[in-house]
Amino acid sequence: MISALRRLPNRLAIIIALGAAATVLVPVSSAQADLINLSACNLSPLSQPFTPWLDPSWYELAPGGDFESDSWQLTGGAQQVPGSESFDATGTQGDSSLSLPAGASAQSPATCVDAAYPTIRMFTKGTGLVAVSVVYGDLTIPAGVAVSLGNGWQASLPALTESALVALTEDGSAQVSIKLTTLLGNVRVDDVFVDPWNRS
Repeated sequence: MISALRRLPNRLAIIIALGAAATVLVPVSSAQADLINLSACNLSPLSQPFTPWLDPSWYELAPGGDFESDSWQLTGGAQQVPGSESFDATGTQGDSSLSLPAGASAQSPATCVDAAYPTIRMFTKGTGLVAVSVVYGDLTIPAGVAVSLGNGWQASLPALTESALVALTEDGSAQVSIKLTTLLGNVRVDDVFVDPWNRS
């Protein structure tokens, strides 16, 4: 009986851990249902482009995020160049990507996200550091830094805004733009994705 009581905290800890894991592993149908709240302002299709990198989240391509059009605002020497990321994350092989030399910036058209938890992820090539920000009106909120190492295309780590934008909006959603600024080096960027409702 005493040994059984001694094992109880361990079993309780395991049960709590399994319960917590169950809340993190949201079924696909449930995850998609949660996105319905954004449907009034965002009907973009969702996909799971980063599953090869063990990221099961559902993402949408940021507006013009494949750089096959010239919809982003480019400054400081940023330019659209030939060549696309090699993983075909959008489902097709593109023809173009974004070149961001040091000090250059690019800003996307606006897209609707859950104001508290938008997550940004992309593909990079070259060696350098790219600051990732979320722009809401006149407010620019840092979301992280994408580190690019080497000459081959690579998936960036997620930039988690965990922003305070939700306090500024009435319904918890916001129209935001993504801004990329190279802090160091010369980096190519392609296929910029947003998880409009971060489930991490």
